Order: sequence, then C-alpha cells, then structure tokens
Amino acid sequence: MRTGTKYRRRVVSNLAACLLLGVTGGAALANEVVVATTGGAYEKALREAWFDPFTRQTGIRIVTVAGSNSQMRSKAAAMVAADNVTWDLFMQGEIQASSDQHRQVAQDLSDFCRQFAGRADLPGDTCTPAGVRLLSNATLLSFRSDAFKGATPETWADMWDTQRFPGGRAFPNFDDPWRVMAAALLADGVPRSALFPLDIDRALAKLDQIRPAVSLWWKTGDQSVQGMRNGDYSIGQIWLSRAQALKNEGLPVAWSYKASFLVSDRIALLKQAPNRENALKLAAFWLNSPEAQAKVCEALSCTPPSAAAIALMSPQARATMPSSDDVKTYLVVPDSQWINAHAARMLERWNAWIR
Repeated sequence: MRTGTKYRRRVVSNLAACLLLGVTGGAALANEVVVATTGGAYEKALREAWFDPFTRQTGIRIVTVAGSNSQMRSKAAAMVAADNVTWDLFMQGEIQASSDQHRQVAQDLSDFCRQFAGRADLPGDTCTPAGVRLLSNATLLSFRSDAFKGATPETWADMWDTQRFPGGRAFPNFDDPWRVMAAALLADGVPRSALFPLDIDRALAKLDQIRPAVSLWWKTGDQSVQGMRNGDYSIGQIWLSRAQALKNEGLPVAWSYKASFLVSDRIALLKQAPNRENALKLAAFWLNSPEAQAKVCEALSCTPPSAAAIALMSPQARATMPSSDDVKTYLVVPDSQWINAHAARMLERWNAWIR
C-alpha cells in the first residue's frame, strides 16, 4: 500500500509540474504555428502544398483560423494593442502591407530576410520588413462562359453593358474599395495611365449606373465562389485564384486579363507572436521550397515568388498566367502609396454610397 501511495503521490507531483509548465510556458511548449488565412480553396492549396509537407518534415503542427482580410487586420490590431496575441502569422495584401497600420502590428523581418538577399531565383522584394511574398495574383473580370452566346465580356466597359451581356453582377464589398472604383473609372473611359489618383466622385457616379444589376456584394472569397457556383451572377470582379478553383471543379468559368489588377499577398509575423521561431521556420520553408510554390500556383493559377517554381509548373498552368502583352497593355498595377494615403477617405465615401 505504501508503494502504491508513493507512486500516486509521484504521479500527482509530476502532473502538477506539467500543469504549471503549461500555464507559465504554454507558448514555448506548443509545437505549432497559428496562421490566419482567408480559408476556402486558398487555404486548401496552402495546406496540401506547404503546411502538411512542413509538418511532416519538422513535426510542427499548423493550426489555421479563417476570416476575411478586413477581419484579420482588425483582429491582429486588437490582439497587439491588448498584448494578447494568439496568432503567429497572418495574410495581408501587398498594398496594406506597405501601410503605417501594418507596421504597427507586424514584426520587422529585416534580420530574417538577410538570408534570402541575392538569391538569383527571387526578386529583391520577395522578403521585406513587412513580410514574405506568398504569390502574385489578379483581381479581374470573371464570367460564366455558358451565360452568353457568341461574344464574351472582356473589359470593364463590357461588365457595365447589361444589354449585350445580361445577368447579375458581383463586386467585393469590404474595407478596400479602390479596385471597384478603379474598375468603374476604366469602364467610364479613363485610360490606365491616368487612373491614379482615383476620381472618387466620377467612380461612384459610374457605379450608380450598374448598381441595380449587382446581385452579390461579396465580403469573402468563398462568397464569390459560392455565388458563381449557384448562378447568382454571370459576371463578377473576383480573385483569379477563386476563379481557377471554380474551373478546377469543372464549372464553365473564364476570365479576361484585359480587365485586371495585379496584386500580391504577403504573410506577416505578428508582434509578440507566441510561436515566433516556428513561424519563421514555416516562412523560410516556403521561400526554400519551389516545389511547394509550384503546387500552390498550379491549383490557384497564380505566379509564385521563385523563378525556379515557375519552371516546375506544367505548361497548362503557365499558359493561364498573363502574357507579356497582357502585362504591358492591360494589367493595372495599383498605386499603393496613393491608396494607403487616401484609404480612410475612400472607405468613408464607399460606406456612405453602399448603404
């Protein structure tokens, strides 16, 4: 009996010690990384090509939380302000990643990025203090190819032409309205070279014309996908990665680079991230794994950061990328500096208009 009693006491003592360690050093003990993503097909591609191979190699588990970009920004800012950070990495658009607000919540990665300086396969801005580039993509005009007979829509002016191309329309409605305003201005005849600074009054006036045809104001990529899958709209401004996911399902979906904005996504490290070192290992794994990048962009029709990854992609996947003529003639590269400087005014005007 005494032996049993001593054994039980030892077990209780060890358990108490473990519990104490869990309370005082839980973040250090957690063999994981918490990543905030936009969910859906995007997260699925990242998990299969990046997260799961990383876990198999390192034993570090990837825990994901999903939300819209605006939700991620708000949550990240709130956690840092409250000194209660539970995420490690979060996804951020290239434009927002260059803003003052981003610098207030994201850890400066200058030291981390030095190991990638001079890499021949990576552009010089792949790893910056603001974060690591995940991929380059497009927000563009996408449509159901079975909705029209004969000609199909190609330009933003075509999206406004509800007589020639009937059916519902879809636009994003979150805290980043520049791309909707820019599309309206291009549809109204503003040349690409004169797009910025955006004429907000003219853009909203043009949007007044198409508003009755808009059947979906989507807030997340999944909403845009589900809307097209259900036939809720025939033409929409959506992310190319989501359009490609629909096409991969076998749906009759097409898109036009003649109505497109070039955008990139970064993954950023939060200040006070509880699993900082594991998170940096995950980021390094991405930049050091052309195979993972190629697999993601095969699924999402994106451009990976590494030239070596592009070489690994199939001819069919490379064919979906914008051509040099598309880039030269049609694709709009947004003015990040202007957008960030006028973000609050644009959002105020947008919220007043959309109500």
